[in-house]
Amino acid sequence: MPENRIVSLIASSTETICALGFQDQLVGRSHECDYTVSVKQLPKCSEPKFDIEGNSREIDQRVLNTLENALSVYHVHADVLEELQPTVIVTQDHCEVCAVSLKDVENAACEILSSRPKIVSLAPNSLADLQKGFLEIANALGAPETGQTLVDEMNRKMKAVQDAAAKAANRPSVVCVEWIDPLMAAGNWVPELVAMANGNDLLGIPKAHTPRLEIKELVDADPDKIVVMPCGWDIEKSRQEIAEALRSEAWANLTAVKSGELYLTDGNQYFNRPGPRVADSLEILAEILHPELCSFGHEGTGWARYERPR
Repeated sequence: MPENRIVSLIASSTETICALGFQDQLVGRSHECDYTVSVKQLPKCSEPKFDIEGNSREIDQRVLNTLENALSVYHVHADVLEELQPTVIVTQDHCEVCAVSLKDVENAACEILSSRPKIVSLAPNSLADLQKGFLEIANALGAPETGQTLVDEMNRKMKAVQDAAAKAANRPSVVCVEWIDPLMAAGNWVPELVAMANGNDLLGIPKAHTPRLEIKELVDADPDKIVVMPCGWDIEKSRQEIAEALRSEAWANLTAVKSGELYLTDGNQYFNRPGPRVADSLEILAEILHPELCSFGHEGTGWARYERPR
């Protein structure tokens, strides 16, 4: 069987391709693909059309402005794709803001006349969709059995976490914050992860994008714990942004804030990437929700308790 020439335009799928054992057949990546580290050496085939620096309010406004004036917030470099001659391109049809979309790729592919690449488009709205995506990628690469092995390994890892968290005497309420300003709760697979970690997600909508929230909704929910996981941000960036939010009385008076149950996570590397490390995201949640039972070594790298500056 001839080797594939793979371009992955989603960070999570790049991780999946590596986990399936096809890293050596990757020839191109998106601007966001950074794991495993060696993939950063590959040519970048996309870039955002807006400045990604700034606070959450500024970034949100730039995205909205870009969508008002263009069909997409990302640009796919058709000339780079033509040079790379991919046989498989992996993209997504889940969120036009989070990553390069199917529409972006189809527009660029119209300019690629020679390699006629197979386009694999994923729509991970749930854990089941996420695992279905593993199988779709594996099938496209001619390795269906390897895909099933990856799914089985992930399920075994997650079942072990679920069993450990199920022994807890309490089931804390939690709100997972995917964006700070405007406020958004994490939906899709995150509420499923919270349930598996033996927590009660108050605002996330399973298997769907959660709409923007008013701060009053968070105040009324007043969860035991708040887990901050902004899309595209690491712990340090979240720390800077949440410090600004805590200047408001609404945030400062939340039970979770006053009791020291406000947590920051690396939302970029974990919770917002529907790839193999979603199992690690479950471990992180279990460590936060039930530290007396669960310890998997993620504290300090995957998550940290927020402490007010002195």
